[in-house]
Amino acid sequence: MIFEGLSEKLQNTLSKLKSKGKLTEKDVKEAMREVKLALLEADVNFKVVKDFIKRVSDRAVGDEVMESLTPGQHVIKIVNEELTALMGSSQSKLTFSSKPPTIYMMVGLQGSGKTTTCGKLAKHLKKQQKSPLLVACDIYRPAAIQQLKTVGGQVDVPVFSMGDGTSPVHISKAAVEHANRQGLDTVIIDTAGRLHIDELLMEELQQIKAAVKPQEILLVVDSMTGQDAVNVAEQFHEQIGIDGVILTKLDGDTRGGAALSVRAVTQKPIKFAGIGEKIDEFEPFHPDRMASRILGMGDMLSLIEKAQSNIDLKKAQELEKKMRTQQFTFDDFLDQLQQMKNMGPLSQVLQMIPGMGGKQLKNLEVDDRELVHIEAIIQSMTREERSNPGLINGSRRKRIAIGSGTSIQQVNKLLKQFEQTRKMMKQFMDMEKGMKKGGRFKMPFPGM
Repeated sequence: MIFEGLSEKLQNTLSKLKSKGKLTEKDVKEAMREVKLALLEADVNFKVVKDFIKRVSDRAVGDEVMESLTPGQHVIKIVNEELTALMGSSQSKLTFSSKPPTIYMMVGLQGSGKTTTCGKLAKHLKKQQKSPLLVACDIYRPAAIQQLKTVGGQVDVPVFSMGDGTSPVHISKAAVEHANRQGLDTVIIDTAGRLHIDELLMEELQQIKAAVKPQEILLVVDSMTGQDAVNVAEQFHEQIGIDGVILTKLDGDTRGGAALSVRAVTQKPIKFAGIGEKIDEFEPFHPDRMASRILGMGDMLSLIEKAQSNIDLKKAQELEKKMRTQQFTFDDFLDQLQQMKNMGPLSQVLQMIPGMGGKQLKNLEVDDRELVHIEAIIQSMTREERSNPGLINGSRRKRIAIGSGTSIQQVNKLLKQFEQTRKMMKQFMDMEKGMKKGGRFKMPFPGM
């Protein structure tokens, strides 16, 4: 889970303040000491932590908090605001050139996920009705060009390459000319990385920058490297100048050091975050939403956006109608399951719900494999069985279990859950009808 350790410690510390009726300066000081330790353990830059604690402490012991009826809540609000400011205050969007093509130069060390991120960015731009071109300028790493072609194929974006024998500067210039001829309005240059920063790498990047004059230079860093990611960002910015950062592997970053330090150290915004290996697990970075997630306040805006992009509204309306007429089948159940899976891992989705922070999710077993088992069980049923689960007797249950690679107990459990869901839906619909007759109440969630 994203920032699991930091999130849990901060929530525990701040919940102690919330339970106090009145706050003293000593209470705030003790809480800030715990917050400071939590941030340092999360590998946040020491200077960043020091400045953050000072800003929060100065505001938390002011009259505004001490005279408040809910001082604990006020301190949490301050921490939330300062965390948001630390990560950039507001979302920083990509800028576009007034004269196409817009050129984005992707830089970073080897292993940061730069090539895959090029593909993810191309897909993001396609959603904005752009026509991107991927450019293979990494002529040193074995199979780097082929990897970019594979990624380009996954997102249906053309890849420009000239093989291993041509200089990256020449390739990048030729690619921009090619984009102009083909009417492609954005160019994403995948530059070479190194295992560490060296003079040759920086010199080559400076030459590409001078040759094509990119609209933005985006640094791709592995968030799981914590403080090292911040050092890399600082050096790249000093030597070639970066316009933004893309954090990769944020889903595996339980600490949060990179996300909380990189903007403060470089003064350059985090523009995107890679939240998984899949090509669509990539999202704009919203500092305010991330701060809310860290403090267990959820992120309903991101959840709604995910639902809007992954859930078919027409199918949802059809499903509501079926629920009302008691025609909800296992086919409908499977369809809903598959749409939910498209929203990403369950733990990430649940983390966006207010109140479902680190402590709550830790006690809740979230196993995405369970969804795979349910899918397999339903797909092992015949069409008649899916429409009428009452047909499923003992021998059919055995056949379904064998066909899905599960146990009879798992099949029984699913059938029981499905029947309970149908009964619950009937109760909700009956209750809504009754309330409507009385004219006093309308169900606030008819589509469940």
